Amino acid sequence: MSIKTIPQFETTRTPRERIPPLANGDHLSLWEFEQRYAAMPEKVIAELVEGVVYMSSPVTLDHGNPHALIITWLGVYSATCMQIEIADNTSVRLDLDNEVQPDALLRFKKQSGGQSGETKARFVQGAPELVVEVAVSSASFDLHEKMNVYRRNGVMEYIVWQVLSERLDWFRLREGKYERVEPDAQGMIRSEVFPGLWLAVDKLLNGDLAGVLAELQKGIATPEHAAFVAKLATQ
Repeated sequence: MSIKTIPQFETTRTPRERIPPLANGDHLSLWEFEQRYAAMPEKVIAELVEGVVYMSSPVTLDHGNPHALIITWLGVYSATCMQIEIADNTSVRLDLDNEVQPDALLRFKKQSGGQSGETKARFVQGAPELVVEVAVSSASFDLHEKMNVYRRNGVMEYIVWQVLSERLDWFRLREGKYERVEPDAQGMIRSEVFPGLWLAVDKLLNGDLAGVLAELQKGIATPEHAAFVAKLATQ
């Protein structure tokens, strides 16, 4: 899949009184969004999805705790390979109408063959290989508008944790479409993009972080993961 080239403009800060504030539902270009976002208070979190601004509500434990578990799981995995990068709530420019801020992402660094790079302002530019979103419910745009944006831009694996439904969906990109992956008989889902990245779904949903990490360590100890790390080290 070819990756779209996005202009490498950079935001410049100008006096706030000359820049309108961001508001939910604003229809903006990527340039306008970044200009207004840069002028907002630092604690404001906003995304541009299909040219429309979405602003996040204050974060409760319903989101913060699952988010922390996901970051810990991905962080332990990324520590096994210097050519892999994890990011938490980082702005990602996908195309001219979409700049998202996923809860977590895992990507190959550009020099290691990754499909995303970075801007001078240190945003991710292009689609990370894996994205995770924590959604309060199935009505969230993470499973609708944003999911379609990730699919169209080539995010290869997409995970959505629906907190209130106690459900986790893992999607793989197949011929331009997302296919949902079911856990195996052991309750495990194994990444195809990142060998050794194993997720014990029921343990995660039950908040059993120790159990999740124990199963992850089994994946990290496999020959497939060792070969994967060795190959990346030569690139």
